[in-house]
Amino acid sequence: MISTMTAADLRALLAADHVTHAPGVHDPASAALAVRAGHRAVHLSGQAIAATMLGRPGLGLTPSTQIADRAALLGAALEGVPLLADLDVAFDAPGDVVWTALAYQRAGISGLFLGDGEDIGLSASRVTSLVRQAPGVAVIAQARGNRTIERCRAYAAAGADAVLPTGIAERDLGRLRDALPGVPLVVNRSEAGAGDGRLTDAELAGLGVRLVLHPLAALLAALRAASLAYRAILEEGSAERVDRLPLATFATLTETLPVAVTDRIDT
Repeated sequence: MISTMTAADLRALLAADHVTHAPGVHDPASAALAVRAGHRAVHLSGQAIAATMLGRPGLGLTPSTQIADRAALLGAALEGVPLLADLDVAFDAPGDVVWTALAYQRAGISGLFLGDGEDIGLSASRVTSLVRQAPGVAVIAQARGNRTIERCRAYAAAGADAVLPTGIAERDLGRLRDALPGVPLVVNRSEAGAGDGRLTDAELAGLGVRLVLHPLAALLAALRAASLAYRAILEEGSAERVDRLPLATFATLTETLPVAVTDRIDT
């Protein structure tokens, strides 16, 4: 059962006067934990799916069908919290991007991160097509490479709900805010650029940032904990010294997940 996540809920967060942090989730259990922690939006990244399904880096090549399939499993665990997802692989034609967005909407995705292309005009036309033909999904347009401000301006003018600039440090976002007054900004705090000149939430909000992504933080923490447990079992015959989720908490967590998912956990 897919929960009632809507683009309107996500757009309300983008219109607020404060920053919302959206951590990465990758399965129903992690989604449930994020909701229990109090998060108001979560992110399903192609890189997380590639890592958990294939044990390989995503490299921006995770098929949209795989993202939609995984998203469909998360709905019940999210309890209405908006889910954002990457649109890593799509055809160039605006109509094909619309088809993907509608599939995302059916899977319970509230907003998508639309990848950038070399041709600014073509990328802007994709945004326009999504706004007109798939209004049930919020569009956050990524701007990569050269002419970042020009790209962000074009995508905002085409109707994007927010823009996600890459290659601009948080401390330098002021010039983007000045160029795009009133346009919500999204920041990706990926592990690749950890800790370099990061601002406080209040500072980010003053620069127009409304959403901060943490796509792999929880997954990397989970994998680190699993690595320590496996090593302890090998060396000591027990994982008692490793900090773990209490079994009672695990039991209550899995009770909230869809039957098909808990069946997989139990077997």
